[in-house]
Order: sequence, then C-alpha cells, then structure tokens
Amino acid sequence: MELLSSTKSFGGWLKRYKHESLSVKGDMTFAIYLPPQAETQNVPVLYWLSGLTCTDENFIQKAGAFRKAAELGLAIVCPDTSPRGTDYPNEHESYDFGSGAGFYVNATMEPYSNTYHMYDYVVQELPHLIETNFPVTDKRSISGHSMGGHGALICALKNPGKYQSVSAFAPIVNPTKCPWGQKAFTGYLGEDKDAWNEWDATYLIESQVGKASERLPLFIDQGEADNFLVEQLKPEALEAACEKVGYPITLRRQPGYDHSYFFIASFIDEHLEHHSNALS
Repeated sequence: MELLSSTKSFGGWLKRYKHESLSVKGDMTFAIYLPPQAETQNVPVLYWLSGLTCTDENFIQKAGAFRKAAELGLAIVCPDTSPRGTDYPNEHESYDFGSGAGFYVNATMEPYSNTYHMYDYVVQELPHLIETNFPVTDKRSISGHSMGGHGALICALKNPGKYQSVSAFAPIVNPTKCPWGQKAFTGYLGEDKDAWNEWDATYLIESQVGKASERLPLFIDQGEADNFLVEQLKPEALEAACEKVGYPITLRRQPGYDHSYFFIASFIDEHLEHHSNALS
C-alpha cells in the first residue's frame, strides 16, 4: 500500500491509501479513519459505500462523521465507487454508468467483466486488506448512500453473518425497476433480467434472503424532498417486500430533506450509534 495522506481529526487519524487490487486488476484508493482508541486496541469497522459520481473522498469531506466515530471508537473505511484507469467504450460518457458508477456488482459483460468486480472488492478483498494491516477487529458493519445504499443492502443480504449491522441513506432498493439500475445492469450484466435479480435488495428480501435464518434489521433514512425518490429510489417497494415476509425494517421518511450530503450529515450520528451498538 502507498500512503497518500495522513490527517489528524478528533484525536484519530484519517489516512488515504492506494494499492494494487486483484479484484479489479488495477490500482484502487480507499480512505480509513482510525479513532483515538486504535492507538491502544483493535476497533470495529464500518464500511461506507458512496453513490454515483463519488470517490472515497466525498464522505470523509462532507458527512461530518469523525467526531462521533472518535467518541464511539469506530473505524470507518471508504472505498472508491469503481475501478479507475481504464478506457472502455462509454465508460466516461455519463454519470450513471462506468467510471464512478460501479454499482457494487461483479460485471459479466465484456469489457467490464475484466475489471468491474466491485462486489468482490468490497466484500472480500478490502476487509482482508484492512484486517491484515490495521488495528481493527473482525467485527464489521456496512452503510452507504444512494448507489452505495444499494451496495450496502446487497452486501449484507447476500452474506449472512459477515456484517453485524446494515444501514442506508436514500438507497436504490429496487434497481431492476428503475432507470439507473436498468442502465447499469444492462451494461454490466447483459440482457438476461433473471441475472439482475441477485443484485436487487427488494428481490433478495422477497425470495431467498427473506426466508433465511439471519434477518439483519434494515435501518434506512429517506428524505421526502429527494428529487430521485419516485423514479429511482422506490423505498415503498422494499418496505412492501419486508412486510410480505416479515423482515425487520426501520424506514424513516424525513420531511424536507433532499438527496445531498446535508441530509447525510443531519443523521449520520444516529447511524453510527446504530452500528456501534451492534458491533459492541
């Protein structure tokens, strides 16, 4: 790993690293906040997955999470949102596909199948790297925003026992039924819509995961003034699926809040407390 920067914050350290990833076959960048408790003991980790157009830096600069993370003794890891350094057809032409829009799936369509394995990177490679090289425990939680909220939900639902808790801000909960998801899944996974279902949180709840022994409670905040609420996010679909199979969910609709990091910063402390309670 190559250390890119190191900044002290609320008694802990925010560090950014670049490393060669086997999952995406190229360099990846991530940020990690280590609270002051990490100086003397191993601490649990929250993985944060960001949304469309973001890098590892959006959350660390805008969410205002480090004061509470330092208080709780919680490390936070923020990966990038897609592979970088490639130049595939259409990869850089739009904000909702390709660069900055990996959707946390394992692509099966050429040429994206060569490198766009963000699911493997987040679920397997990155936790192994973090737990091998930093003073952290093997207790993990996961959260995210928008596309990253989708990522957090599918990572938790597809891997019983791997995470202690999961939460999301304005997640894309039914990507097979919205324009963002349909565009991304066609490009990464092809035209077979049956193959899309395993990357759709609402489908996972309704089918396999909803019947599994682990029912990790879902904790979600959604702004009611979100411009993407009706067409892209569709929280009512996930809510209905959870009600259908009796899956535990807390879906808080927040009046007046939009899709921005002002919304995330307003409620991030409550999400960190949610995860800290589960991790401890």
